[in-house]
Amino acid sequence: MIKSIKKSILFLRQENVFQLLFVILVIVLSSAVLISRMEPDLSFVSAIWWSIVTLTTVGYGDISPVTPGGRVVAVVIMFFGIGVLGMFSASLAALLISKKMKENRGMCKTDLRDHIILCEWNHRTRAILRELRADSKTRDSAIVLIADIAEKPVDDPLLFFVKGQAGEETLEQANLAQARTVVVLGDDTLEATSRDAKVVLTTLTIESMAENVYSVVELVDKANEQHCRRACADEIIIGSELSSHLLATAALDHGISNIVSELLSSQHGNEFYAVPVPEKLVGKSFLDVLIFMKQEHKATVLGIQKGRGGELMTNPNVDYTVSGQDHLVLIAMERPGII
Repeated sequence: MIKSIKKSILFLRQENVFQLLFVILVIVLSSAVLISRMEPDLSFVSAIWWSIVTLTTVGYGDISPVTPGGRVVAVVIMFFGIGVLGMFSASLAALLISKKMKENRGMCKTDLRDHIILCEWNHRTRAILRELRADSKTRDSAIVLIADIAEKPVDDPLLFFVKGQAGEETLEQANLAQARTVVVLGDDTLEATSRDAKVVLTTLTIESMAENVYSVVELVDKANEQHCRRACADEIIIGSELSSHLLATAALDHGISNIVSELLSSQHGNEFYAVPVPEKLVGKSFLDVLIFMKQEHKATVLGIQKGRGGELMTNPNVDYTVSGQDHLVLIAMERPGII
């Protein structure tokens, strides 16, 4: 925070904003001193008020100079004051425009916390962003995009852009250390082997810089999964493997792909959620939890996750005792409000 304030002060100094403020202050004080001496029954405080009102061209008319000297001072303020104030307003406008342009071109450093980082920009990244915005949990969350593209690709006020390849410099610029999750996608401009190699290298960089941040990575070839495991990726998605499983399942059970697509989408229908176990259900059997969640939240529990991002138990035994560290993996129309 202190570092950001220092950088802002340095930036304002470089743009001569402080000099303009000093000139305005001198004009206000000097004109207030002159007008208070020339005008009868006008205090210095009232003179300062008159100087500010005149300088800003508001002109309330509650105080008007009546002496020749006072009117001369007023004319001088009107001519010089408007110019200085115009320069000040133009400088502020230029600063805001410059800051916005730098943000859109990915040149600014973020100081976000508990945010999500997306590495690479392609049609899959766009779909991920849509899904995140459709979910109530991440609808208003800050997201940082790291990509080697010209400027910010979508108009999203909570999407922050960092230009460049995902590396130490850009990850620091995205404040990786304070992030919640980082998603590493493949570079579509590369062939499969190079694409996966780049993903593994990026994962190694991320884990060496912030091992506490949950990393989700995308691979093309399952043969490269072991390399990502060694890089300590928390979760690995193999696109070709998922597509093959879905195609085979659809061939055996017609229409199953439509159900899977609905469950994986946050934009319509039911979907998957992982939520903490309600306090009242801690120590209960899985069957009791299953019945409670269906009756109270209209949700179907599919399994138990041992801690957030931990081992997954699908379809556990009915007598399994649920603990306070477990998460419920379930299907519901919307994310249940768990207390």
